Formats: sequence, structure tokens, C-alpha cells
Amino acid sequence: MSIAHWSTTDTRIGPFTAIVASDGAVLASGWTAELGELTPQISPSLRPSDLREKRDLGAVSTAIRRYHDGELDAIDDIPVRQRSGEFLQHAWDVLRTVPAGKPVTYTEYATLAGRPAAIRAAASACARNAAALFVPCHRVLRIGGALGGFRWGVDVKRWLLDHETPYRS
Repeated sequence: MSIAHWSTTDTRIGPFTAIVASDGAVLASGWTAELGELTPQISPSLRPSDLREKRDLGAVSTAIRRYHDGELDAIDDIPVRQRSGEFLQHAWDVLRTVPAGKPVTYTEYATLAGRPAAIRAAASACARNAAALFVPCHRVLRIGGALGGFRWGVDVKRWLLDHETPYRS
């Protein structure tokens, strides 16, 4: 029996819920208060048999608050656990190296992931990412800067990108 905990934090752009394994790794997260929107995103091999609400998830809750308050690197050291094929696993790891304020295109992301021709696969990695924010798929754009899709809505993606863009006079 595996137990995971979840908590919802109020943020500037709405509720943000995270599901965290007993060792502190994020299994799923996103801008929703509905647990049922997150649990199907967890790989069946990682899906906990028991989910328990917890007021505070320690380092994860702290990172969520700090990120939304402007400390953009607060999420960088939070462990994440997702499971899929070799390319997706690698692509998610690569996505965690894309710095805040420096979004990339899907083409650039595919190249960073070592498969420049696999643009659709790179887009699929973003679409299948269960750990939004901690694996920052919002930092990937269409060529020309169009936002493209985002599980949590284009308005949330726009806010995140604006939040991560340094002030320019």
C-alpha cells in the first residue's frame, strides 16, 4: 500500500494542488482544486493506493508559495517522479533545465532533448507532464512566440510567462 499526500494552496492565479509521495517527490500538480484532475495524470505504476489531505506539504508547499511570490528558482530542487518511455523521461528532465524568463520553442526543446526532428514528441512530453510548475512545460512556445496549449489554460500560461519575465524599462 502506497500513501501520498495532497494539499491545495491559494495562489495569485487560483488554487494550486500538489500530490506528493511519502518521500517528498511530486507525483502530480497543477492549478486546480480538483484532485480528480490530477490523479489520472499519474503513471499507473506510481499511482498511490491511498491519498490523504495534508494542510502543508513541507518543502513543496513552501516552494509553491515562494515561486508565486516571485522567487522563481524555489521550485528547482523539488524532486519529481514521473514514469513513461525513455524519451519522455529524458524530455521531462531536460525541461527542468529551461530557465525561468527564457522560454524555448517546441523545435528548440526537441533539439535540447537530443531529437531535433521529434517536435511532436516534444509537444507530447509537455502535454503528458503531470507535474506542472515543477516540470515547467509552460516555458515552451510555438514558433513566433504563440502560447500554444496548456492543460491549465492559456491565461495561466500567460501569467506564468509574464511572472518569469524580468522587468524591462
